[in-house]
Amino acid sequence: MKLLVVSASPRKYGAVSFTREFVVKLARDVEKVEIEAIDVYDYNIAPCIGCVSDNVKLCRLPCVIDDDMGKLYELVLESDGIIFVTPIYWYNVPGPLKNFIDRLTVLENAIFTEGRSKVEGKVVGFIAIGNDAGAIAVIQNLMVLMNSFGMMIPPWALAYHESEEEPINNMKFLLDVANVVRCVSLMAKLVKGIQKVDYWYRADDEYKEVVMSIARNVYEEIYRQILLS
Repeated sequence: MKLLVVSASPRKYGAVSFTREFVVKLARDVEKVEIEAIDVYDYNIAPCIGCVSDNVKLCRLPCVIDDDMGKLYELVLESDGIIFVTPIYWYNVPGPLKNFIDRLTVLENAIFTEGRSKVEGKVVGFIAIGNDAGAIAVIQNLMVLMNSFGMMIPPWALAYHESEEEPINNMKFLLDVANVVRCVSLMAKLVKGIQKVDYWYRADDEYKEVVMSIARNVYEEIYRQILLS
């Protein structure tokens, strides 16, 4: 089973980058699942040109736009679940992430070209981070979009941090992030028939200690890289 983390931040030392790496460590060390992480700012992703508006049959793979989305489509298709980690840009996602999402239309539009959405049944989770309000607006928009693509939203699939304070100091946020990873993993395993689910959200003291330890390790590693750069 494989998860994909999609983040969107030009700041490699910021809260989004910290949270992305935190998600990766949680998936590998706690949930014991394979995971890959990308940040859309690291790729050339051109805006969608709306082929589907001319003729629904024209929007199909391979996409007519020759850019980095070709390799990113492969990562999306290989994944069983996707976790979005995004900053809040005026109650919405940054432009590069919007481009990425718009370009996923070719996978959803397979309903009309092949009979079924290529992302149908993938499990999805959402994490939004900002210094001010807007997290719920971002998350509810992403939820509607991904569900319209045919993706599945498990219980406790969202976490958000709306503060100038460092996320490492927000235990509620860290625990919610851990449970996004947990619930996306559990739902994907449930769908594949790998595992039954007895309960979803975990908040016992032992789990909190593990979550906090991983968060500190990730934070210290990012800080160490900043000092070395």
